[in-house]
Amino acid sequence: MTGPYADAVQLAPFADLDARTAYWLWQLRVDVFVVEQHCVYRELDGRDLETGTRHVWAQRDGAPVGYLRVLSEPDGARRIGRVCVAAPARGQGWAGAMMRRALHEVGGRRCVLDAQAHLAAWYARWGFAATGPEFLDDGIPHVPMERRDLGRPGLP
Repeated sequence: MTGPYADAVQLAPFADLDARTAYWLWQLRVDVFVVEQHCVYRELDGRDLETGTRHVWAQRDGAPVGYLRVLSEPDGARRIGRVCVAAPARGQGWAGAMMRRALHEVGGRRCVLDAQAHLAAWYARWGFAATGPEFLDDGIPHVPMERRDLGRPGLP
């Protein structure tokens, strides 16, 4: 993987996360999804522990500033989710660096996600297209999407 943040983006299964890193990653997810977005839901859903799950995070000065996870779905597809960047680090390219790493991990496999509707155009830059109507998840509009351009893992 290349790019300006390539060395700052990490990828690991749960078994390879040390306790401090896991704590910081979960704290970041809670800060963004539960606190900032006012969504009261079961953030720790058990999928983080699955052997096929890959945790991708960006770090600056030794602390996580962004996170996403890649899940293995029962049908063989990969699902990208929990994409978040800490408020002070937004707009600096961290989400793109993590997405590049995640798509490198996914390779040519089918990949799906549920994008917050206001970010659907951003995901389209990575080869994702809407596959169904907009729906509400915890009161936030989302769009189901699937990656159509499987031959180019390093989009933008």
